[in-house]
Amino acid sequence: MSRRLFKSTATVGGMTLVSRILGFVRDMVIARVFGAGVGADAFFVAFKIPNFLRRLFAEGAFSQAFVPILSEYRAQRTPAEVQQLVGNVSGTLGAVLLGVTVAGIAAAPLVIMVFAPGFIGHGEKYDLGVDLLRVTFPYLFFISLTALAGGVLNTYGRFGVPAFTPVLLNLSLIAAALWLAPRMAQPVTALAWGVFAAGVAQLLFQLPFLARLGLLRPPRIGWGEDGVRRIIRLMMPALFGTSVVQINLLFDTLIASFLVTGSISWLYYSNRLVEFPLGVFGAALATVILPTLSRNLAQGSEQVYGRNLDWALRWVLLIGAPATAGLLVLAGPLLATLFQYGQFGAHDVAMASRSLMAYAAGLLGFILIKVLASAFYARQDTRTPVRIGVIAMLVNMVLNIALVFPLAHAGLALATSLSAFLNAGLLLRGLFRMGYRAQSGWPPFLVKVGVATGVMTAVLLDTTAGTDQWLRWGMAGRAGHLATGLALGAGVYFSALWLMGVRLRRLHMAADR
Repeated sequence: MSRRLFKSTATVGGMTLVSRILGFVRDMVIARVFGAGVGADAFFVAFKIPNFLRRLFAEGAFSQAFVPILSEYRAQRTPAEVQQLVGNVSGTLGAVLLGVTVAGIAAAPLVIMVFAPGFIGHGEKYDLGVDLLRVTFPYLFFISLTALAGGVLNTYGRFGVPAFTPVLLNLSLIAAALWLAPRMAQPVTALAWGVFAAGVAQLLFQLPFLARLGLLRPPRIGWGEDGVRRIIRLMMPALFGTSVVQINLLFDTLIASFLVTGSISWLYYSNRLVEFPLGVFGAALATVILPTLSRNLAQGSEQVYGRNLDWALRWVLLIGAPATAGLLVLAGPLLATLFQYGQFGAHDVAMASRSLMAYAAGLLGFILIKVLASAFYARQDTRTPVRIGVIAMLVNMVLNIALVFPLAHAGLALATSLSAFLNAGLLLRGLFRMGYRAQSGWPPFLVKVGVATGVMTAVLLDTTAGTDQWLRWGMAGRAGHLATGLALGAGVYFSALWLMGVRLRRLHMAADR
């Protein structure tokens, strides 16, 4: 089983890697063309709002409720009943999304007031944010239905297609920035239209693959159907619980709207770098582990469920620990290499480095939340993550206020990281109380990963030039030194693990014992 999990995770991670690399190209282009000024701040808010709702409705609460029910139907019901479920869910979700989208467009001025109240006193930034939001809001409708299609494909083991789909968003935004923006009176508006076009393209891309499975059914509103009612019942608490990290990031944006111009952009670019390992590995692992754990429980295999969860947690530590250290040490070089061109200056690199280090400190917590929450949702338990999420969110709000004054925008990022660890710790404690037991070998494994990470960190600190030096190099010099540093760090880390007796093949096969 772990071999299949590893292969599926590698597939999703590989496709996500392509998307993330293109995402960095996208952000490099946006940073070069628009910098960290009024237009960039307005666009990032207008994009963040439907993106946040997408993660809340689609990739968050909906997927976590839909996939376990679909897995159960696939294991215990007839193909006709599975088809009917998909048709009923797509029609019901589509009707809700259409209503939310229309309301969001109509209420765009109020929505901007709520999500970025600091814009209110700045007429140009506020008006631009409203105009951009009216173009980007329909993205919620299209991308949420895309997530529904992706949930079906993931349940049937077709992980590659949904993982590749975000590539279309990155290509659309790159084209909008380079080709459409120079042709528009307000250039940043091109990015909003790029988001809209990407939503349509991503949905259309997945439909043929659903048809091949025989699951491209006519949408039908089915509020009273048993499967739909069960999904809604699971979604209600999960609407909040599964998206606590996103809510915390949204609080960051809300408070940052009161800070100096550029703060929202600095947080955005630093969060994008943390999202790279989180997306390539953390989201990929969570995507694969949810249908796997759901299937284990639907088949009554509690012990296999425990072994697969343990396997996932070991990989979280194995990849998350060095990724955290690497982001902390290479924060300035990474930002300088990727973004310090055109309108994005040395001051922006320095400011974004602070929030990147603060976000990086919470990377392990962010990844753990994705995996541990999936363990609850596989049990069709959405209430426990909600209770824990409320606690984490309240703590984050308090920390935001406490840390924003001494640390400005970096304090907001640090508050999010600290609350993520609290969330993950409480989720893990809840699983232990429900009967989960860690497999043998954890203490020596923790020590070996810790030592290898420490050795890697020491080598990187000794061999990495200061940020000032990186700013003096050209793009080719920065890219070459960064690639060398990343390769050196990875080589040192995995060599240290090997010398201490850690064999990835054994970990790869751990759940088969």
